[in-house]
Amino acid sequence: MSRYLFLSLCVFFSVAQAVENTPEKEAHDLAYSLGASLGERLRLEAPDLQLQALIEGLQQAYQGKPLALKDEQIEQILTEHEARVSMPSAEPQSEAALEKEHRFLAEEKARPGVRELADGVLLTELSPGNGPKAGPNGKVQVLYIGRLPDGTVFDQNNQPQWFSLDSVIAGWRSALQNMPTGAKWRLVIPSAQAYGADGAGDVIAPFTPLIFEVELRGATS
Repeated sequence: MSRYLFLSLCVFFSVAQAVENTPEKEAHDLAYSLGASLGERLRLEAPDLQLQALIEGLQQAYQGKPLALKDEQIEQILTEHEARVSMPSAEPQSEAALEKEHRFLAEEKARPGVRELADGVLLTELSPGNGPKAGPNGKVQVLYIGRLPDGTVFDQNNQPQWFSLDSVIAGWRSALQNMPTGAKWRLVIPSAQAYGADGAGDVIAPFTPLIFEVELRGATS
């Protein structure tokens, strides 16, 4: 049971054991102070906590008696509890990121010459093409540069590369099937068609739309 709630109880036990030989009043006051400190933290963290069950678990663990729950169950319960506690702090960040993405996509959609695909990918034709298009399971040979909304380059190639459409992000997959060979497009890909809520390592944050300039050099069906 490695979670901090249980660690707090362990601290309670170890300190209480250290004062067994102190005068009765001092021992009482120390025990009461530790209980009050723990109670304050638990009141803030778990306001609906069942105190009788807390006392039962505290006594059984402190006295070395068999616990009513298995260690694995306790570990799982504490893990789930910590996940619920941490959730509120993550939600505002996610909402702010989504709102920022929404504003960015609205501005991009208003740019001259922008066309929107069915999945929300925005494209602007930079150069036309009249060659064949890739099939759903085909391959594409492309030159590209990828940028974040602030203009930071996060990926690019200097020589044309072949990619299987089933190995690229969804936004690329849909756009490149509509793109004739020889064309060069600017793509704005919503996060839902890129790396979504997970992001990609330290480079692409969650809910980040991506911008690509892509030149299609070859395509197979």
